[in-house]
Amino acid sequence: MSPETAKSQETKTKLLEGALRTLTEQGIARTSARTVAAAAGVNQALIFYHFGSVDELLSAACRHGAETTVAKYRTRLAAVASLSELLAVGREIHEQERAGGRVALLGQLLAGAQTHATLGPATSAGLDLWIAEIEQVLRRVLAPTPVNEFADPGGLARAVAASFVGIELYEGVDEAGAHAALTALEQLGALVTALDTLGPVAQRAVRHHLRRAARG
Repeated sequence: MSPETAKSQETKTKLLEGALRTLTEQGIARTSARTVAAAAGVNQALIFYHFGSVDELLSAACRHGAETTVAKYRTRLAAVASLSELLAVGREIHEQERAGGRVALLGQLLAGAQTHATLGPATSAGLDLWIAEIEQVLRRVLAPTPVNEFADPGGLARAVAASFVGIELYEGVDEAGAHAALTALEQLGALVTALDTLGPVAQRAVRHHLRRAARG
């Protein structure tokens, strides 16, 4: 990589991180070329040089933030061995990301998507990164359980992601309620995991019952 290319990449990274910091600390309403440039410590003209517009910068920053965060937890998720553990790890990630301001950032991105056309697809793409990781874990941990043949890992991954997004937003108005919701999800995970400890006869009975329920 040439010095010029390295310098350009460094500036782009500063702008991406400056945009995320501005959204988190000042909110979408106060996020502008001026405030982002100040947070990044660069001339605001560089925003338009590298990204074309503030909206395109915010879109790129959303993807950058999601990629960085998912990568940070990929090894931890790969070690998950049960649904209950997945939900416990999700709670752990939630607490860490809330402390780092990422929960507040997600709220700003979702709010901004209502008025900034590029933020909707970018936020969705960022969530899709999480969904893909969660789906991989679900396929692995549900495979040996009686519910595997009835589960849709892709749909369930979206449901888990949507639950955590909703809880993150809910937490702003009812922290105790949000924590109760997280606990309820963990209890549900523990119930599914418990099915895996049943003997062969009991597991066949559970599968038979689920098949009958699925037929209506």
